[in-house]
Amino acid sequence: MKRTDRRSDCAINFSLEMFGDPWSLLIVRDIVYFGKKTYGEFLASEERIGTSVLASRLAALEQKGILSKHPSQTDKRKDEYRLTEKGLDLVPVLLDLAEWGAAHDPETGASPDWIAAVRTNREAVTKRTRTVVREGGSVVGNYETVVQ
Repeated sequence: MKRTDRRSDCAINFSLEMFGDPWSLLIVRDIVYFGKKTYGEFLASEERIGTSVLASRLAALEQKGILSKHPSQTDKRKDEYRLTEKGLDLVPVLLDLAEWGAAHDPETGASPDWIAAVRTNREAVTKRTRTVVREGGSVVGNYETVVQ
């Protein structure tokens, strides 16, 4: 049975309980970096999340107020997921994780230009990324706008 009480009042523990499993952060990453919005798009991610895990994580992120779910404008049979303001507050966390991973993974696929922009202009990149994602875009689809 899953715990419903808090383990402690530690801010790091709270954060990990909110989004600390890898799949949850990868879903948020897919929205921010790649503009994915639907169950099928998340399912097609390179990491190959299982269907039951994906459904569970999407429901949990929605329940925790990190994602919101809306009917698709183009296909009413599908739902689209968007980051809430609470979810958009994870953008700096993703940037920090990307920077750390790029620094320590010799086989990283992270663009050196992207990592340099994050390192040298973190506040502006964070702000522009939040704006682009809030408007339904992504880092990859708006790279020049975000990095400028």
